[in-house]
Amino acid sequence: MCGIAGIFDLRQRRPIDEARLVAMRDSIRHRGPDGEGLHVEPGVGLAHRRLSIIDVSGGRQPLYNEDGSVVVVYNGEIYNYRGLVDELRARGHVFRTHCDSEVIVHAWEEWGEASVERFNGMFAFALWDRKLGMGFLARDRIGIKPLYYAELGDGQVLFGSELKALLAHPGLPREIDANAVEEFFAYGYVAEPRSIFRGVKKLPPGHTLTIGGSGRNVLRRYWDVAFETRNIAPESELADELVLRLRAAVASHLMSEVPLGAFLSGGVDSSAVVAMMAQVSDRPVNTCSIQFGEAEFDESRYAVEVAERYRTNHWSSVVDPQDFGLVDRLASLYDEPFADSSAMPTYRVSELARKRVTVALSGDGGDESFGGYRRYRWHTYEERVRGLVPGELRGPLFGLLGRVYPKADWAPKVLRAKSTFEALALDPIEGYFHSVSILGDELRSALFRESFRRELQGYHALEVLRRHVENGPDHPLSRVQYLDLKTYLPGDILTKVDRASMAHSLEVRVPILDHELVEWVAGLPPDAKLRGREGKYLFKQAMEPYLSRKLLYRPKMGFAVPLAAWFRGPLRERVREAVTSPVLLDTGIFDERFLMRMVDEHQSGIRDFSAPLWSVLMFEAFCRLQDRAEPRTGRVAAEPALAE
Repeated sequence: MCGIAGIFDLRQRRPIDEARLVAMRDSIRHRGPDGEGLHVEPGVGLAHRRLSIIDVSGGRQPLYNEDGSVVVVYNGEIYNYRGLVDELRARGHVFRTHCDSEVIVHAWEEWGEASVERFNGMFAFALWDRKLGMGFLARDRIGIKPLYYAELGDGQVLFGSELKALLAHPGLPREIDANAVEEFFAYGYVAEPRSIFRGVKKLPPGHTLTIGGSGRNVLRRYWDVAFETRNIAPESELADELVLRLRAAVASHLMSEVPLGAFLSGGVDSSAVVAMMAQVSDRPVNTCSIQFGEAEFDESRYAVEVAERYRTNHWSSVVDPQDFGLVDRLASLYDEPFADSSAMPTYRVSELARKRVTVALSGDGGDESFGGYRRYRWHTYEERVRGLVPGELRGPLFGLLGRVYPKADWAPKVLRAKSTFEALALDPIEGYFHSVSILGDELRSALFRESFRRELQGYHALEVLRRHVENGPDHPLSRVQYLDLKTYLPGDILTKVDRASMAHSLEVRVPILDHELVEWVAGLPPDAKLRGREGKYLFKQAMEPYLSRKLLYRPKMGFAVPLAAWFRGPLRERVREAVTSPVLLDTGIFDERFLMRMVDEHQSGIRDFSAPLWSVLMFEAFCRLQDRAEPRTGRVAAEPALAE
């Protein structure tokens, strides 16, 4: 695991300012504290920070082919590199190291841009081919590893593993993208390919960017997942094959020359990964977990159960339920507004793991791939109702019920029907957007000033889902799984884990997101994932020989944080300061009266505004971070909706 940064200036081929390149590289030193490297020639600057995992003594980057005409800087792991090395050696290529990085330059020589399709792993890399006069950026299929880039007006292309690497370049414009603000307050993150800044994009998962001297840079998608039922067999056979495939994926993710372990939350996914690690490891597995001081959020007893069953070297730490000291730290970790509060416990468990290991496996991706989220079940229920009530009746009927039914945050979930009625009045994609939004349309409209709403020029965050659904499947469950794989997984879950772990120079691997396993699971019938009320149906069936039924079939918990209580208690004044902060209000985005109304109603117990207030708090922290870096102009720029 590493950090990469660089500059391509292929139109004018000007000398690269080496000090500027070093500043970009060293802004992400935390991603690679074990080494550093540069490659500089006219029009090309590539920079690397190294976290040594494989070929610790010989895998320095940048790394070159035999004649030095191809050079790469790379972040990630290619799990099938040994097989590729054998194939490339048979074709005459000469390898000087034993690291997976070198396979990229030789694969490029052999297969060109198609080489990326042969890699099984998590990766983001930048490559320069002097003979072709071409730069090349690539990101793995799922989006496990991040890559930002910016095309400047003078033809330069900047790139980096994190946004802070680009921000270290003084030529980067810092106009806030109004459409990105709309997306952030809808989803809690800025969705690919946008970033919070108008001039910076994220390379989408499964895409490459070819950079040529003509100034025309070509974005290409090289992978997508097809949710089409292909795997039809008796249930027991499918369960057995699932175990074999998961075990193989886990085994491939164990390559390392440094201490390796696993996150063990006590949930189904991380427990399954640890169970498979125990099957293929010849020594006890290292596992770590954190415990919450409040029983409502504590899964530690299930983690202990798995650790004892597989005799792992297990250690844990208790997290103070009032652990809100990271609020300001999060802004510098994520560089742009990011409102998933579980980033805090993820940061803490990464901090704990790094004391013992350099690499940790996690269970991320299981819910998206196997159908584990409750919202999937609710969406399929809603789709059945939509199918029973004609559209011309459904909109007016459920729209009216949604308007007149009281908002009842305080009531038991079974009595909170307002949101369901509102969703049923909408079409399927609008309904799903309604279920995943942190702030719905009504709240965002109230939050934003009228002048800012005009800046949006009609742009709506729903377009994030709309542009993906065109390529998605028809089945209701498969469709929303596909949408989450394209949006929530890379934009929220994987971003959260990458930044929180790399802040501690910890590499996290996600075997459930091995793309071959993802493709196979996508080919299962939908009812193998969600059957009745049971999500992850086949996955749980397959894991019954390895995990207790009590663990497999208990209610889902997750990394929750008691925000509602914090904003009425220890963060009571802090949230008031945030909503009245000049640096926030000077953006011209927010309606000051509504900000104060949210705080007053939340702190008096009338409404639960914890999620919107956390989003505002994170946005204000981002604004303060930018204000310290450069005096703000308060300008917010709008741009047209992005096309795929």
